[in-house]
Amino acid sequence: MESLRMIENWPVDTAAAAVVRADGSCAGAHGATGHRFPLASVTKPLAAYAALVAVEEGAIELDEPAGPEGSTVRHLLAHTSGLAFDEHRPMAAPGTRRLYSNAGFEVLGDHIAKATDIPFAEYLRQAVLEPLGMSATDLPGSPAKDGVSTVEDLVRFAAELQAPRLLAAETVREATSVAFPGLSGVLPGYGHQRPNDWGLGFEIRDGKSPHWTGASSSPRTYGHFGQAGTFLWVDPEAGAACVALADRAFGPWATESWPPLTDAVLTELRSA
Repeated sequence: MESLRMIENWPVDTAAAAVVRADGSCAGAHGATGHRFPLASVTKPLAAYAALVAVEEGAIELDEPAGPEGSTVRHLLAHTSGLAFDEHRPMAAPGTRRLYSNAGFEVLGDHIAKATDIPFAEYLRQAVLEPLGMSATDLPGSPAKDGVSTVEDLVRFAAELQAPRLLAAETVREATSVAFPGLSGVLPGYGHQRPNDWGLGFEIRDGKSPHWTGASSSPRTYGHFGQAGTFLWVDPEAGAACVALADRAFGPWATESWPPLTDAVLTELRSA
């Protein structure tokens, strides 16, 4: 895809990107697709997928208590547990605000490790990474932000999201639909959003503005971006996903570069 060549003009040392069709085929890739990049918060969708495997296996339940009083696994996945961003302390009652929380995903990882008697990083490997052949992906720390991966591996995950093999299709639909509708909150890097819609581990575009996806992205688009200069989105209406990884921290360069890339990718897909 010619649109992916736009990453050559990004102000970064190393970058890679790929587009994955709904049938799992790779529509195109460009850059250092085998290079291992820190994912930052693009770790969260991987962690969420492992949590959903744990739900389907019966190790945990979405509505069982987890986190602060009144919170559940579902609250933790949807950033509505009330936990602070990077501190394990409640800032609001569960279900009342969309408080984006790394701490919530760390609590979730601990909860799954206790329920399964398997360290979370190992559970992620067994439940998601190994079955998908994501051999270059690792979680050396927090399930919120410390994943390391390649575009080649995330292409496999993007294919799984669009045609699930590890989870029931209805589970993925639920995870990528709005949980706790109507809640407002801050989308990191993009300010207060009303509403600030999320699914279970996946941010949902809806009508958010400004946003890191494109002006032509459908409201059903879901995914995540990371402060390491990384993103993954799936646009069900376009029948495609896009992964882009870079080695420069998120900042104005990303807010200026990412939406045009997405719009160019979508235009090229529609004209194909």
